[in-house]
Amino acid sequence: MNKILLIIRREYLSRVKKKSFIIMTFLTPLLIAGIYGLIGYFTYKGIKDTHDKIAVVSTNKTLTDKLASDKNIEYDYVSKGLEEMKKSLKTSDYDYVLYLPEFDLKAPKGVELFGAKQAGLSLNNRISGDIEELIRNQKLKESGIAQADLDQLKTSVDIETKKIADTGKEESSSAGASTVIAFIAGILMFMFIMLYGIQVMRGVIEEKTSRIIEVMISSVKPFQLMMGKIIGIALVGLTQFILWIVLTLTISTVAVTILADKVDVKKIAASTQSGSQVTTGTQVVSPAQGPLLDIQKSLAGLDFGKIVSVFIFFFIGGYLFYSALYAAIGSAVDSETETQQFMMPVMMPLLLGYALSLSVVTNDPYGNIAFWLSMIPFTSPIAMVVRLPYGVPNWELALSMVILVVGFIGTVWVASRIYRVGILMYGKKTTFKEMFKWFTYKN
Repeated sequence: MNKILLIIRREYLSRVKKKSFIIMTFLTPLLIAGIYGLIGYFTYKGIKDTHDKIAVVSTNKTLTDKLASDKNIEYDYVSKGLEEMKKSLKTSDYDYVLYLPEFDLKAPKGVELFGAKQAGLSLNNRISGDIEELIRNQKLKESGIAQADLDQLKTSVDIETKKIADTGKEESSSAGASTVIAFIAGILMFMFIMLYGIQVMRGVIEEKTSRIIEVMISSVKPFQLMMGKIIGIALVGLTQFILWIVLTLTISTVAVTILADKVDVKKIAASTQSGSQVTTGTQVVSPAQGPLLDIQKSLAGLDFGKIVSVFIFFFIGGYLFYSALYAAIGSAVDSETETQQFMMPVMMPLLLGYALSLSVVTNDPYGNIAFWLSMIPFTSPIAMVVRLPYGVPNWELALSMVILVVGFIGTVWVASRIYRVGILMYGKKTTFKEMFKWFTYKN
């Protein structure tokens, strides 16, 4: 046991003392925050600054109203023919030409959009939505409904989602917040398992090619060496993850404080209770317009303590499960270029779990696929942390944890039997058949 602790200490200190580790540990949260900030800024700026001028050529006599322009799209009905507008499009001020032919309101066909450049998906969807609304209003008018009544038909509904706990108590929840947390947790889990698992493989390859491993094996057993390396790098990852949480919470707190200084949250909260409006500076904020309150309400129903603790468990369990396999791969090859054929079978279940978790599981977190993905050790580290923000029964969580621990023990046993032979093999092209022989060798 003392020898394993010495190897753990060596692996841990040799990595955390590196300047690259220290710099990236502190820079990563700032870089992530900066990247998302830039994405949000340019997305907002792109939407705000986008302005398309569209010439509408309409031969439709059924639609009595015209498409309404706004700050992003300007519809200009022209009297020229379609062919003439298409020919002069490149020399005109218009970005696109929209053709509205005569059609049946029940099955509109023949609408076309022409442009010298390819229209984006968002613009195409926006124009489609505007035409659909125009047709819907026309149908309602033909049913005898007045325009004033049509204007009153548009109503926005804010649904407050609540979940009934096992105790019968109502708890606030938010599908949006749960989905965001699920996506972040799934991406981080996938990234961490891959990152630190590959570090184990590279460490084994480096020691094997430098022949240091031969000296170490004379003092410790192969199993002790493998376990010390795996656990030592796991502690490095855990240290980095905890520091990232602390730094991220600090950055988030500072950001919320800055936003709170601009908008008086207490006044908005008071206005929500009284149903009145609050003026902040030159802007009037109504009860439905408190973005900070919406965020706080969305996040209030999430048990972050449980989410973080379960994430740490599944990170450690998933890492140990996969890193044992990566250690076996590292022991079987002489260089990193030879690892590709062995890495794919190991990576495929992880990639499958990642893809299905961020598509199927987020849409149906209580379905059969979500359940089995969160039970199979190859996919459970990602699937379970993605399901967790939506609420997972305690018995399912406990069962998944037990199966993951059993799976880790199994992979360590398999990997150790390959590792004990592979680390002393040099100059021979390794195949799956050869690795199976190593596995069946008797001590």
